[in-house]
Amino acid sequence: MPNYRRAYVAGASYFFTVTLADRTSGLLVDRISELRRAYADTVRTMPMRCDAMVVLPDHMHAVWTLPAGDDAFSERWRKIKHRFSRAIGGAVGRTAHPTLRSASKVAKRECGIWQRRFWEHVIRDEADFRMHVAYCWGNPVKHGYVARAVDWPYSSIHRDIRLGRVGPEWAGEVPDGDFGE
Repeated sequence: MPNYRRAYVAGASYFFTVTLADRTSGLLVDRISELRRAYADTVRTMPMRCDAMVVLPDHMHAVWTLPAGDDAFSERWRKIKHRFSRAIGGAVGRTAHPTLRSASKVAKRECGIWQRRFWEHVIRDEADFRMHVAYCWGNPVKHGYVARAVDWPYSSIHRDIRLGRVGPEWAGEVPDGDFGE
């Protein structure tokens, strides 16, 4: 059995990839209001700064900066996943895709919607930060959902355009690399 080790660095910035168990599902965008509510409820109780985020049909990416002294990103993701699963009735994973629930998931009362693990990367410096934010914004283009990042409705690029951090014509190249997909 693999021994997964996470890099817990209090107050750090992180890049995440969080994925549904069924990579053909559109659940995250089909039920975006429930996902937004799960996210907002979690951030209300465990604040952090969301530097970038994009939600695609079957996975999402985020760049978060945690408060000083705080390294509890796993707990935040656990709560978001749990709240979303409960909001949509959890049964989606049980009934629509019963093969996604292994005996282990059944024993742990997991509904089978999410992949158990998620990808995390500690941001090393400003260049790494910019690259991962660009990856979030450009991911819908990379996957062929839209021709321009600004055309994808489930992205923090819209917030950053409103705040003047990036122009609406942003067409940055999506960097190659290991982003947990």
